[in-house]
Amino acid sequence: MDKAADLQIINYGGIFLSCFSESDTKDIDSLPVHYLNYVLSGEQVIQDGAQSITISAGEAVFVRRNHRTKIIKKSKDGQPYRGISLVFERSILRDFYQKLDKATIPQDTQMPDENFFKIWQRPEIMSLFESLTPYFNSNIKPSDAVINLKLLEGIYGLLSISDIYYRILFDFANPWKVDILEFLNDNYMDELSMEQIAIYTGRSLATFKRDFKKISNLSPQKWLIKKRLETAYFLLKDQKRKVMDVYAEVGFKNPSHFSTVFKKQYGMPPTEI
Repeated sequence: MDKAADLQIINYGGIFLSCFSESDTKDIDSLPVHYLNYVLSGEQVIQDGAQSITISAGEAVFVRRNHRTKIIKKSKDGQPYRGISLVFERSILRDFYQKLDKATIPQDTQMPDENFFKIWQRPEIMSLFESLTPYFNSNIKPSDAVINLKLLEGIYGLLSISDIYYRILFDFANPWKVDILEFLNDNYMDELSMEQIAIYTGRSLATFKRDFKKISNLSPQKWLIKKRLETAYFLLKDQKRKVMDVYAEVGFKNPSHFSTVFKKQYGMPPTEI
């Protein structure tokens, strides 16, 4: 892999190798699958509003499916971020569960509230990912048999760490719908497309638009702009913030567009507040 590149991501059908340059990267994810990520170098910060953890080199994190998380990948100690992820599709989990001796499944384990879990330097996890590191510096693709073996090894590793993974991995219920207004009030300043918002609230785009009409006479786009402008007005008037600081903070891409829509709503440019 060319480490001089700003970003390298290789997908081997369930195993992802990723390498970033020394510049930090920030993503907002909500995947329909569980995944286990191991940090080889640099560090990773994962947030979901109520929870925030930092994953250093040699540590891993398990992230549950259908939960929106903000992920920051950064260099540390002069080393770029490098990580390997195992993605657990529902099909492989169902197949694993069908072959599992049901008598070995813990019965009293409760479903946890957390959306992601830090895994310290456990030998079963470290040995698994260290066996995959040669693929970073090789053009050789692991065979399908090797990929499947490593995914199974990841499942066994998680089950050996804590009983909670029995509840999480083998929960095959359909994803639930998230309250739209609650989600938007928490995330209106983030740069999200309508398609992303629909996914994060557990809906198709058509269903999201239909459900949104039940709670607002505005379109979702106009609702977001109005909400951002209300927050901007408060920051400018009550906290005496500067326009150049506020426009990006509340979710606008450039000051010109911000000034135009602000004046349209309040009858004056933001510089006069």
